[in-house]
This record gives sequence, C-alpha cells and structure tokens, in this order.
Amino acid sequence: MRFADIALNLTDPMFAGTYHRHFKHPSDLDAVVSRARSAGVERMLITGTSLSETLRALELAKRYDMWCTAGIHPTSISEIDAHPSGPEEYISDLVKLIEEDRGQGGSKRIVSIGEVGLDYDRLDYSSAEAQRKHLPALLKLSRTFQLPLFLHSRTANAQCDLVSALHDVGWGKDWAGGVVHSFTGTMEEMREFVEMGFYIGINGCSLKTDENLEVVRAVPLDRILLETDAPWCTPSASHASSSYHPPSTSPLVMQKVSKPDKWKDGRGVKGRMEPAEIGIIAHMVATIRQEPIEQLAEQVWKNSLRLFWPQDTIRNPT
Repeated sequence: MRFADIALNLTDPMFAGTYHRHFKHPSDLDAVVSRARSAGVERMLITGTSLSETLRALELAKRYDMWCTAGIHPTSISEIDAHPSGPEEYISDLVKLIEEDRGQGGSKRIVSIGEVGLDYDRLDYSSAEAQRKHLPALLKLSRTFQLPLFLHSRTANAQCDLVSALHDVGWGKDWAGGVVHSFTGTMEEMREFVEMGFYIGINGCSLKTDENLEVVRAVPLDRILLETDAPWCTPSASHASSSYHPPSTSPLVMQKVSKPDKWKDGRGVKGRMEPAEIGIIAHMVATIRQEPIEQLAEQVWKNSLRLFWPQDTIRNPT
C-alpha cells in the first residue's frame, strides 16, 4: 500500500526532542522520515501555521523531498496585528514567500494555502473578531495562486462563519479545491463541505466519538483524505474508535517506542504520532467503513494526488 500523509507538523519541537519546553533527547527527525518512507508514505505535506513556521516548513520540505502548505493558523492570527511593520506587511511577506517558491526557478514545494480558517475553541490565542477580519485575505490567496485551501474549522459557529466567508470571497468551481483538515464536525457540516467541493481530512482526532464514526462512515470515498497531524492526534483507548485499532502486533504499529525521557536511537516516542503511523488511521477508517484497507488506501492516494499533485494525476492516470 502507498500513502499520502496530508497533514504533519514536522516543525513541532517534539521532533527536535523538546516536550513542553523541556529537552528530553536529540532530534530524531531523520529517523522519523526514514520510518515513514519504509511504511509506504510516499507523499508528506508539512503544515505552515504562521509566517515563520511556513518558512521552516518549506526548508524541511526541500531537505526531505516533501511538500508544504503556506498560511496562518487561526490561533496565530494575533501575529498579523502584532507585526512591527503592520498587518499588510505581514501578509505581503507571506505572499512574497509563496511567489518565490511558485515562480520561475522556485522549488514548487508549496502546494496549498493553509492552514487557514476559524477556531472558536481557543480564543485565548486569537480573538474571533481578529480571525474573521483577516480570513478573507488569506482565503483569496488560494484563488490568486490557484492552490487548494487547507482549512481549519472548530465549533459549529466557526463552521457557519467560515462557510459565509468562503461565499463572500467568491468560492466556486473555478477555485483549486481544498480540504477541511482534521474534521470533527457533524454529519450536516460534513455534507455541506462536500457539496461545496471540499475533501474531508481524517485523523485520530476525527475518531473520538460515536457521532464522529457515523460521519466517517458517510463521507464519500472519493472525498476522503488521510492524515496523522503528527505529533498530535494519536488514537486513544478512550476514543469510540479504540476497538477498530489494529492489534499491537500488526506491522502497521510501531513495535519499539519509549517515553521521551527514556528515548533510545531508533525508537519512536510513546504518545507522539508519526507519519509512519498513517497506516493505523487507514486501518481504522477502513474497518469502521467495512471496506478493504487496500481499496480505501488506493482511492485515498488518488484523491490526494488529485487535490495536491494534479500534474502527477495527468502523468499517471491509473
């Protein structure tokens, strides 16, 4: 099986050995990437969550032959207003970064605009008002560069406001499509996004409740994308999906893990999700939907290419 992990946070300090601001072990990023390749993860998309994180994500994408998004996470929106040269300059710097990468001689490693959207769960980071104020300019970058949107939406009110903002900026079939990352919404919200042409990104956080599982069963197969959101969203025994987790002896499960303070070279870290574990998500989603994992994985691979790497779909139609 081959996989595309469409959301991983390789810029997170955990991959440099730092947990909750405490250093525990040397960076093991090379090993993390190597394990992912060995697990059949052929495409990896690193999320850009601020101007500085997008730059870092782009550097890692070039180093490891990956790709990345470029955007401002809703919880990082406060950075725009706090920029020494003003909000316009912050957005301008992001635009320049994308232009340089997508232009002649650029690496073309930026393949999506995001992570952008609304998050009303964590308003202590950025107010809802500030998020709504800057959202249109960020959404419009998708049309400007003809790159798919990588959306973040948390709470029903955020979903409503996000959909309204998309309509306000003229969202339609002439845009480059998009995905609602780490989807945890309701059946109605999923159907609304699918009807608008979006893909639905599913990870461990998308499988917490019985309602989540019903939504996952109902997503059209040709609209599913899979992600780990590493190092976050590890499937848990407390989740409604726990009975669908592959057995501990499965080749999809990392066999050697340690706690951060007892880390050893060559081992994974307990509780830290890795892109190599995308097969776990595929297994759980396939089992929940009562579909063969090989069939689901191959269709999701095609979905991923269609959205983020359409030129490869043209070159390899099968």
